[in-house]
Amino acid sequence: MEFGINAFVTDEGLRPGPLGKAVEERGFDALFVAEHSHIPVSRRTPYPGGGDLPNQYYRALDVFVSLTAAAMATTRLRLGTGVALVAQRDPISTAKEVASLDLVSDGRVIFGVGVGWNREEMENHGTDPTTRGRLANERLEAMRQIWTNDQAEYHGEFVDFDPIYSWPKPVQQPHPPIYVGGGTAAFPRIAQLDAGWFPNASSPEQLAPQIAQLRETVGAHVPITVGHIAPVRPELIEGYRELGVERVVFHVPASPGQATLERLDKLTQTIAQATPA
Repeated sequence: MEFGINAFVTDEGLRPGPLGKAVEERGFDALFVAEHSHIPVSRRTPYPGGGDLPNQYYRALDVFVSLTAAAMATTRLRLGTGVALVAQRDPISTAKEVASLDLVSDGRVIFGVGVGWNREEMENHGTDPTTRGRLANERLEAMRQIWTNDQAEYHGEFVDFDPIYSWPKPVQQPHPPIYVGGGTAAFPRIAQLDAGWFPNASSPEQLAPQIAQLRETVGAHVPITVGHIAPVRPELIEGYRELGVERVVFHVPASPGQATLERLDKLTQTIAQATPA
């Protein structure tokens, strides 16, 4: 089992290059960077985590700029979007950004995707929240057409373009692995895309029945990367291992440099206690 870090990269925290380098030096295999283009002042949608929206949501850097900086500071670290809000993104531009990052990083991209929760944020991008799932499905299918065809076209309900040329193509073939964020509602999208699953969980016990449902409805082959959102203990890591999870990603708050490094060091120690010699 591998271990990664999920972080908001902000203008108040450790810069993405030094963050990527620190994550790689401590033996983590991947860095996932969260995305929000903006937060509407008039937001009415409740924060899924409950309570006030954390300050890091307001100050996030662009996800692909951040991951490119991390790519340039590292040599083996996987670079993940955690997650890209595809319902708010133009598919042609996003396909080029993903492919370009995969090229400059020599094939290290993991494309984590989600439909989002902030309805006002979506609406500012021209997205109808009530149809965002179908929209995201089409945009992802359109991106796969762009990545895998010299002349790509797509004709759907929301996405419609005649044949286009778009390079570069991704280094990874047929394209970077796609991991779909969300709960059980994401399972049909996972099946459609032959993708992995990227859920958040507070414990293996919370996740176990959902994994059983995933394997029953989609198949046992689905790779799972878990975003762990609670305090980390060695027994939790072992529990995820027993469930067949391929990677556990630990959330690191957007903090000034030293606080972030101390958090990474603490996580490294906890993982060492849970990892067989």
